[in-house]
Amino acid sequence: MQLDELDELRLGAYENAKLYKERTKKWHDKRIQQREFHIGEKVLIYNSRLRLFPGKLRSRWFGPYTVVQVFPFGALEVSKDDGTTFKVNGQRAKHYEEGLLQVSYVTRLID
Repeated sequence: MQLDELDELRLGAYENAKLYKERTKKWHDKRIQQREFHIGEKVLIYNSRLRLFPGKLRSRWFGPYTVVQVFPFGALEVSKDDGTTFKVNGQRAKHYEEGLLQVSYVTRLID
């Protein structure tokens, strides 16, 4: 009798873990931003290692870098202005829009 109850508890725990994993995966996948990058575009790279003394106003986004090659599953090969290239996960990159900050600053001064 006790072995049957133990098996039922184990199967119930297995089902609950399976449901939890499915919900967590759905929540995670919903929050991933799908970005498409093309060769020649400018991107900014997020530096997640800037933690010890980040500074109050210091940005964690570095760049702009130029996309040299796009790999499957979102990996990118980017290059600096001096020609050095490296690979980076596409989730750590975002599109760089030139002049957007300057335009908003000028419109604030005019208002």
